[in-house]
Amino acid sequence: MAEIVDLLQEAAFDPETVEVLCAAYEKARASLHDRGQPQIVREIIAQRIIAAAKRGERNPDALCAAGLAGLSGSTAARG
Repeated sequence: MAEIVDLLQEAAFDPETVEVLCAAYEKARASLHDRGQPQIVREIIAQRIIAAAKRGERNPDALCAAGLAGLSGSTAARG
């Protein structure tokens, strides 16, 4: 988990935005019901959240959805 938080913190956002990114990431992980995803899946989720934030998104729900986009088994993928 520390590696993911490092990714979020190194993305050059202010501390408040990092908190929003971390919250979105945790919500995304929770929605996957901890199915033991490999590290690469968790990194992809974090990278997608960061990319959405770099485009200006700050809504935690929208960031979560961006992180989960295309992953089977996620609530975002189901609609």
